[in-house]
Amino acid sequence: MAAPSVNCGWLLLLIYIAYGSSENEDFWSPLNADILLPYGPGGAHGPSHSHRYVRDCQSVTHGNVTYETWPSNRDAHAPVAETKLFVSPIRIGHCVQGHVTVVSNPLQTFSVLEPGGAGGCGKPLTETVTRTAGTRRCLYAQNGGFFNTSNNRCLGNVVSDGTLVQNSGGIQNSQFGIKKDGTLVFGYLSQEDVQGDANPFVQLVSGVVWLLRNGKVYINESMEAECSKTQETGSFNRFVNVVSARTALGHDKEGRLVLFHIDGETDNRGMNLWEVAEFLQRQGVVNAVNLDGGGSSTFVAGGSLASYPSDSCHPYLDGTRWRCPRAVSTVLCVHEPPCQPEDCGGRGSCIGGRCVCHSGWAGPACRSPSCQQSACGDHGLCTQYGCACDAGWMGTNCSQVCPPGFYGDGCNQTCTCTNGGVCDPVHGRCSCPAGFQGEACEQECPLGFYGLGCKRECHCPNKCLCDPVKGSCNVTWHGERNQTIHTASHCLARELLKTWQEEVEAHRVTPYFTERTWLTITVVLGMLLLASAVGNVIQVSRKPGTAGFRATYSYVPLAEMTAEMDYEDRPDESKRAAMDSSISY
Repeated sequence: MAAPSVNCGWLLLLIYIAYGSSENEDFWSPLNADILLPYGPGGAHGPSHSHRYVRDCQSVTHGNVTYETWPSNRDAHAPVAETKLFVSPIRIGHCVQGHVTVVSNPLQTFSVLEPGGAGGCGKPLTETVTRTAGTRRCLYAQNGGFFNTSNNRCLGNVVSDGTLVQNSGGIQNSQFGIKKDGTLVFGYLSQEDVQGDANPFVQLVSGVVWLLRNGKVYINESMEAECSKTQETGSFNRFVNVVSARTALGHDKEGRLVLFHIDGETDNRGMNLWEVAEFLQRQGVVNAVNLDGGGSSTFVAGGSLASYPSDSCHPYLDGTRWRCPRAVSTVLCVHEPPCQPEDCGGRGSCIGGRCVCHSGWAGPACRSPSCQQSACGDHGLCTQYGCACDAGWMGTNCSQVCPPGFYGDGCNQTCTCTNGGVCDPVHGRCSCPAGFQGEACEQECPLGFYGLGCKRECHCPNKCLCDPVKGSCNVTWHGERNQTIHTASHCLARELLKTWQEEVEAHRVTPYFTERTWLTITVVLGMLLLASAVGNVIQVSRKPGTAGFRATYSYVPLAEMTAEMDYEDRPDESKRAAMDSSISY
């Protein structure tokens, strides 16, 4: 019975779902990856030779020194790095393309990074160059040392930014490092060299094959010193002579680092190590070591992939159509010079290795206020934002009084003084000129007072008013004050007249009768007089002989009545005389 047919597409899809997506890079590598290893997967990294063996097998001209040193470039004003893309013919019909990056001041601008950031080698971990470069904001980055493709462990010596991450235990492979004093080191190092603390390494990475030593190709000597007897995948000669993508690191005569990278694919395109050494030699490189290559060879510029990797993204699904960068071990990073501290204490920005301090701060680490207390004088206080001026003062050193018409903190409040009043620059209080008073000097002195504060009394004749400013008695009033005085005069005149009238009435003799009483008396008397006159007229009209009247009464002469009355009252003698006279009459 025939075996049932299997749909390969469904099988691949199940494998893809079961083991991971395109982000799970460990699933795809290294079965169809472009692996280029000098010692085979899982094997020891480096030969079993001692450092003495390496020293003995080198040329006599080098003496006992197994490494070369060179002072690094210290030009802090030069650009951090310059990179160039090249396309060069290597063999007839074969061209290669890659990048050469020249780095100035490498002590401050170059770092060996662990995969994924600090602690990556200890996890162990592999990560793409792009992602590792992002942890340090690298301007340029490329892969560095070798790693174990079976367990992802970093291989060789690793020192990252002054931290000894990994000690290889004296394994003899070519090394590159930078010491604390800036010295560049290329070659073979003993365990004591790696661990020395007199001038320790601040950056260190292991390669395989010392390409150039003092400007000369040093591959043959390297093969003898670094070749291992244990070869699981090909010979050391194949590692050296096969064309492939390559990564290398060196320096020029000025002490600048030279990072080298070319694209390629093992056995198909790229360079062998002889061609790499000759190319670098033509570029003026003095010392150089070879680093991890093949599918690991990656170059990143500005955080973006700038090379053409040779590993297939999904070899099980789409063959070799799409190419992806490999997750690698250590990374060489070119960055802006670091500041101390890197964040400038939160009071500035690190630019070009220097802290550009925020306003109000100064110093290499932006730890000091930009002003000094003495610079702020007696009217300011030195703060992180500069001189904080007292109210009423301004200027960078608080030596300027607020301009006329303004007062307060920052001189940002407007004075309200009128009539020429002067505003206090601190509190805004108005100092009034002579003749005025009030909070805003809006009031003239009260009548009868003059001078500053209106405290002086006028001394004009007849208590006349004086000028409110100088106290002069010869003054002409204008405007509102003139109208006020005019109104007051009329009011005063009316009050004076009323007072005079009251005084006159108070001193006048009070009559016994009122006018009405006198009028009544007059009328009554007039009526009595009239009645008397009428009576007299009536009597006159009744006398004898008066025409119109009839004598209806007896007439007794008044003289007789008078005589009779007198006779009765006289004494006897008098009566007789009277009788005689009457008889005679």
